[in-house]
Amino acid sequence: MTATSARPARDLLSHRGIAAFVRSRWYPTVFQVPVAAVFGLVAYELLLGPSGAHDNAGTALMWVLWWPLVPLTFLLLGRFWCAVCPFATLSDLVQKAVGLNRPVPRFLKVYGIWVIDAAFLAITWADHVWGVVGSPWGSGVLLLLLTTAVVVSGAFFQRRTFCRYLCFLGGLSGNYSRAGMLQLRADPDVCATCTARAACYNGTATTPPCPLFSFPRQLDSMANCNLCASCVKSCPNDAITITVRPPARELWLVGRARLEESFLAMAIMGIVLIQNVTMLSVWQDALDWIERTTGITSYPVIFTAAFLVAVSLPVLLLTVAAWVAAPESRESVRQNFARFGYALIPLDVAAHVAHNLFHLLAEGKAVVFTLGGLIGSPAGGSTAVVGQATISVLQYALLAAGLGLSVLTGHRISVNRHGAGSIARSVAAPTLVLVLAFGALNAVLFALPMAHRM
Repeated sequence: MTATSARPARDLLSHRGIAAFVRSRWYPTVFQVPVAAVFGLVAYELLLGPSGAHDNAGTALMWVLWWPLVPLTFLLLGRFWCAVCPFATLSDLVQKAVGLNRPVPRFLKVYGIWVIDAAFLAITWADHVWGVVGSPWGSGVLLLLLTTAVVVSGAFFQRRTFCRYLCFLGGLSGNYSRAGMLQLRADPDVCATCTARAACYNGTATTPPCPLFSFPRQLDSMANCNLCASCVKSCPNDAITITVRPPARELWLVGRARLEESFLAMAIMGIVLIQNVTMLSVWQDALDWIERTTGITSYPVIFTAAFLVAVSLPVLLLTVAAWVAAPESRESVRQNFARFGYALIPLDVAAHVAHNLFHLLAEGKAVVFTLGGLIGSPAGGSTAVVGQATISVLQYALLAAGLGLSVLTGHRISVNRHGAGSIARSVAAPTLVLVLAFGALNAVLFALPMAHRM
């Protein structure tokens, strides 16, 4: 029996048309080209277009359309965005032209995810302090800084070092893709007899190596697979499968739980909460109260304090939950924190998408209006795609789904570790209480009127 005939029916590569397309030279180029073209338009508009965000097509495309949709792609398609991202394409071009192909520094291998965590927090903080999202020029400068980092990384280091170890969006996508619905794996039985010298990892004369340094034979997570299909094309034994799986299933079965990934999951929860709070009228009331009671009027000072509290609070609460669970689990607080932080990822995704859904559906027509202005057909009127009632229904549906998946994930993590029984329930209980509390808090915030971005 050949590897192809043994493929499970749920393997997407068992379908002849899909397999032919994925193995062709057009994949993923057919997606990279239009994405790069749109990216060029966005960069041009941000740096040279109208100074007002409401008139700038780059701002609308980047923050009203792309940013709300990209987390959803992580859930449906894993890190596929990273395969078509213009920064990844630029890194490849720089590497081919002037790349020194030096090994990835050990510092990045060990601490890269912490660098990513810090960059993600810094960019979010900078947006509120300097108004990056509301300023086309600010968004353009952010793109220029990222582009510079990509060029330097591509010029010095192997493969897509920036994407794997430095990109703030790569860290976010890695976490979210663990909850994604696509899974790439290699058949271990076929790999055990392979004589191709790890062509799936090292590439061939016609196929590049894995850009994110993932060896398919050892792959147990989609955090560092962008579905570029280089391994599919280079494997001489047809041993790679791409299957559809239930959302969040990978999170139940995490082998080596990493503290820094759980920290990012909790930090994202805090970021979503502070993003919601600062777009509510109560935020202005809070600013007025602080000014009256303390005399502090500096917005950067006030927001920095609020930001630190919002990011630290989920981390602190999970630490408490891990401490409460420690006696029953017979594991350290650090181990419990690292393991159960993954249970918050489905709720992270849901709250993040639900928050951005407001911008997409309440301001989505801004994309049409600003693009029309580029061709001399400006339009006006409401930017809403649907009414607030519909947006609220969708937000709560997403939140309920994320909450359910997080509860299920926390339970399954404990059962897989401690077996079905009272111990597993006791160990999972503190985390599940925390999940329910964050779900309720998000539900309350989504019930309040939110300000528009554009």
